[in-house]
Amino acid sequence: MKIVKIIGVPEHFNLPWQLAITEGEFKQAGIDLQWTDVPEGTGKMCQMLRDNEADIAVILTEGIVKDITNGNPSSIVQVYVDSPLVWGIHVAAHSNYHTLSDLEHTKVAISRYGSGSHLMAYINAQNENWNPEGLQFEVVNTIEGAVKALTEGRADYFMWEHFMTKPIVDKGIFRRVADCPTPWPCFVIAVNNTFLQNNLQLVKDLLSIINSATSTFKNMKDIEHVLASTYHQKTVDIQLWLSKTEWSQKPLEATMLNKIQNQLFDLKIIDKKATFAEIVKVV
Repeated sequence: MKIVKIIGVPEHFNLPWQLAITEGEFKQAGIDLQWTDVPEGTGKMCQMLRDNEADIAVILTEGIVKDITNGNPSSIVQVYVDSPLVWGIHVAAHSNYHTLSDLEHTKVAISRYGSGSHLMAYINAQNENWNPEGLQFEVVNTIEGAVKALTEGRADYFMWEHFMTKPIVDKGIFRRVADCPTPWPCFVIAVNNTFLQNNLQLVKDLLSIINSATSTFKNMKDIEHVLASTYHQKTVDIQLWLSKTEWSQKPLEATMLNKIQNQLFDLKIIDKKATFAEIVKVV
């Protein structure tokens, strides 16, 4: 039995992994898949891949592309979720900010530098014709940290996945002023290069198992109720989220990688572009 350390965010997108682990599907293939939730998000996961604390990450596309161009010794082996991530833009419910334009010169809370909440602040600024170089940041680590920072006024807005943040909106803690979808597939599966080179067939087997799980996930009986219960959501919200979410079983295409890198480069998030072969390994 080969131990494999995998990491991801504790969000609804990753329930197919949890179900496959619980049902013993990986163990049947000789894989002891040890999942660790990383609530701090993509920036923390990039560091864990670099430090060999994880072999595989289910990670935001823009974050891992940025980190691989900056030397992270990992590769994207597949797109995991093909649909965009809908980032809600949230303010404290008691704040005086009511529209997106109110936030132009304010401070954004981010989980950490290099995270999706950091990078998407630049995408949103570009969408709104704000000066990206004028963005100000407050590192808050987790969504709980963001609640504290916005409530105390140390930061003014926070970008996080629309549906996972909705319970905080429903409780009257946050107010959502807008949404900002990613202009690319939102999650990919990335593997540490040394692990990939030494365990190529295992990675192929692992992908086969998760791809089988995601291809039938939406058709599972009562899956919306399982998701709602597991992630403390309203069933009606989960049904809407499921209607917008498409899992993938395919590699990241060169044209899409070019689009991602070009936008990150234009925003000065990366200072050089890597080749397709340096970022993607088709297994």
